[in-house]
Amino acid sequence: MDGSSTPTKTAEGPLPAYRARVASGALRTDPAQALAAETLQDLWRRLRGYDPNVEEAAKASGGGGFMARFFRRKPVDEAPGHAPQGLYMVGEVGRGKSMLMDLFFDCADVPRKRRIHFHQFMQDCHARIHAWRKANPGETDPIPPLAEAIAGEAALLCFDEFQVHDITDAMILGRLFEALFARGVVVVATSNTAPADLFKGKPGRDAFLPFIHLIQQKVAVLHLQSAQDYRRDRIHGLPTWHVPADGRAERALDSAFLELTGQRHGEPRTLALLGRSISVPQAVGGVARADFDALCGKPLGPADYLALSTHFHTLVLDGVPRLGPDNFDKARRFITLVDTLYEHRCKLVASAAAVPDQLYEQGENAAMFQRTASRLEEMQSQDYLRLPHLT
Repeated sequence: MDGSSTPTKTAEGPLPAYRARVASGALRTDPAQALAAETLQDLWRRLRGYDPNVEEAAKASGGGGFMARFFRRKPVDEAPGHAPQGLYMVGEVGRGKSMLMDLFFDCADVPRKRRIHFHQFMQDCHARIHAWRKANPGETDPIPPLAEAIAGEAALLCFDEFQVHDITDAMILGRLFEALFARGVVVVATSNTAPADLFKGKPGRDAFLPFIHLIQQKVAVLHLQSAQDYRRDRIHGLPTWHVPADGRAERALDSAFLELTGQRHGEPRTLALLGRSISVPQAVGGVARADFDALCGKPLGPADYLALSTHFHTLVLDGVPRLGPDNFDKARRFITLVDTLYEHRCKLVASAAAVPDQLYEQGENAAMFQRTASRLEEMQSQDYLRLPHLT
């Protein structure tokens, strides 16, 4: 559970706010989390009132909005004084990294700050680069104006779930972050992957290594060694298959989404693939929610479901219908979706017209569905729910 700290404790920094939650019973005592809160408290002190370029930020905010800021091409100023070193919290899923970063962000006394999921940040960057290239056909380097726009909006960037899977992201990260750090931007991030292991085993990683060295230079790395997986605790107490897919089941999925994310509704998110994208109706952190037709009623394939399974550790799926020869295209996609979720140990919370072994009982290809039904049954087990997500 996440409680709320008092305004006084929040004003005193993330460590008093964290201790207030523990004292109220909203959080359990956890030495690893307490150490992380102390580290964040130190950064909070060093960042109080931090703004490396107040004058330029004021001009940007009154200069016609985002597009005016983005298209302004000014020479790069000398780097502002020594920016405080940021923080990169790494640890297994469910250890409280996002909760701690949110405490820090809420407390941070920084006039211009932004908290965003890293994947969403990269999608935003690609959209801005595309817009800049259309508006500046004779120019070839969008990174300086992109960095200027981002630094004009935030002196503190807090990234949740920092991860690099896409070669197009890897190609721009080094120069973009070098430009952001040169402008005094401070980065705080959470990740399941240590900086040295980012983009590991992927083609083109050698060109990515300077970015890793830059992160290690500008951002302190804290390994959150908590032995407790609080996220698994939350899902352990949740029924994961609701029959039938009626109003009661919808309310149960609403409650599950709230329990898993702390929010009643997520925001739309777009996952980029080579040459196309997949839209997720709702997402908060590593939890996605969609109805059956959004994922299986469209011509999606293995690559789409792979992107879904690597970006999200849990899928809340509404309205799985009875399946058969009449809707076999949807059934085939559902089989692929379940196989991919299973292989990546994603957790599935769903409402359906029937229990798994009664979803596809008759007709051609019913036998093919037996393995899927078996996997769906296994995915409801406590043993499966204890398995770590594989990205």
